Amino acid sequence: MCAKVTSIGLKGLEGYRVHVEVGAFVGNDSIKIVGLPDAAVKESKLRILAALRSLGYTLSGQNIIINLSPAEQKKSGPTFDFPMAVSVLISLNELTMSISESTGFIGALSLDGQIQPFEGMLAAVLAAKKLGLRKLYLPFDAKLPFLKFPEMELIYVSSLKESIAHLEGCWQPPAHHQPEQPETAKNCLDLAQIMGQRYAKNALETAAAGEHHVLITGPPGCGKSLLAECFPTILPPLTRDAQLKMISLYQLRGYNIEAPKMPPFRNPHHSASAVSIIGGGTFPKPGEISLAHRGVLFLDEIAEFSKITLEMLRQPLESGSVSISRTNATITYPASFILLAAMNPCPCGYAGSNSHYCICTAKQIRAYQNKLSGPLRDRFDLQLFMKPEDFHSIKGETGESSETVRKRVEMAREKQYDRYGEEICNSRVPYEVLVKLSPLTSEQQRTLQQISIKKNWSNRTFIKIIRLARTIADLQGIREIKDQNIWEAIKLNTGVSGRRTSSIIL
Repeated sequence: MCAKVTSIGLKGLEGYRVHVEVGAFVGNDSIKIVGLPDAAVKESKLRILAALRSLGYTLSGQNIIINLSPAEQKKSGPTFDFPMAVSVLISLNELTMSISESTGFIGALSLDGQIQPFEGMLAAVLAAKKLGLRKLYLPFDAKLPFLKFPEMELIYVSSLKESIAHLEGCWQPPAHHQPEQPETAKNCLDLAQIMGQRYAKNALETAAAGEHHVLITGPPGCGKSLLAECFPTILPPLTRDAQLKMISLYQLRGYNIEAPKMPPFRNPHHSASAVSIIGGGTFPKPGEISLAHRGVLFLDEIAEFSKITLEMLRQPLESGSVSISRTNATITYPASFILLAAMNPCPCGYAGSNSHYCICTAKQIRAYQNKLSGPLRDRFDLQLFMKPEDFHSIKGETGESSETVRKRVEMAREKQYDRYGEEICNSRVPYEVLVKLSPLTSEQQRTLQQISIKKNWSNRTFIKIIRLARTIADLQGIREIKDQNIWEAIKLNTGVSGRRTSSIIL
């Protein structure tokens, strides 16, 4: 007898429907899996055999062929253990009910018949919802957020025995409740703990409001890393959909999330390989730029990263995604993040410092700065030049807390969402939409064009100034872009600051 049930296969975050077809024929005791299975899928036959025997079923005298359709798609992982076991039981007439194609099964099997979670399970659940499945059997995972969809029923089962009982109408799954997830990560720095650097804090507030990329240059000890660590605390919490996508990406890498409501903050070391940053490998996995999706990627000492790694960032910064091509398939991962980079002004780090003498020659400084190519520098919306803070001048000064700044950022984001009709910020909205909804006056256009010609700006820089000016206006609650907003945007983009000073933690 032949049987067929539905499961979900994954290509990155994208899922596709897999039909698990099983034919049972009289013959020698054997199980054969076809349909481009990888090693993990081929080993499923041993797990299925042990699990069914632990429940008292026998496969003696049966020649079982399992086909995973579509046959041209490579199948990987243990997610097909559960649907293959159910389909085998139907083919042996151990289960007699009819299972609709809109009912799916995902899960890995242990040798005693327990159904276990697997890497990428949340991505498979979201793919099943997108593909229109009405019912999905899956294992419960306390590490995942509580899932409830009005258009798809989720049935959590812990063993093959429970799933059989539910299919026969003899058992109902218990209710599962996850604990409330924390809003922020533990030991997270607050902006109020950093004294001074008022101009830098205001610039980062602008970057957070419009999702602008930032390059911070300054000598050691001026507070570049401290400000970067505080930056996620002024970002709005993730929406429900963004949380699920972020957790899916982390799960594909086998990582856990400490605070899923907080935007991710990734801080890879400069010795990290290009594959670990961008993603890929023999079996492609998401890289740091994808793990930073809807959050922050902080590259400390960016000039020490390999040149090939930095140049590979250019395309994701523009498109918000990264495509990894391999012989068997091309996988696309989301990579829409805020790039926050920090570097020293020279090899010794003290060029322009008031407290240390720089020992670098002009040639060495130029060579060090040239580690960042022109096209990559052109993708930074803001450039900050910081110097050590004078402790005596800021003694007793208290700054705003991250919560206070975050409220202003949230208000500016809401203005952008209302203006564009979707959750998109000024730095990412198409330019034609930006100028249509926030047009410049003829005088402003003429002034900007004159400055652009004089400074030899690229078209990208010209557009970035307008995007920055729009964000500054949103933070001030202004409907139209004012001349003052444009001048402030030019200062932020070119790195001209009023006070260049270092941060001190309270």
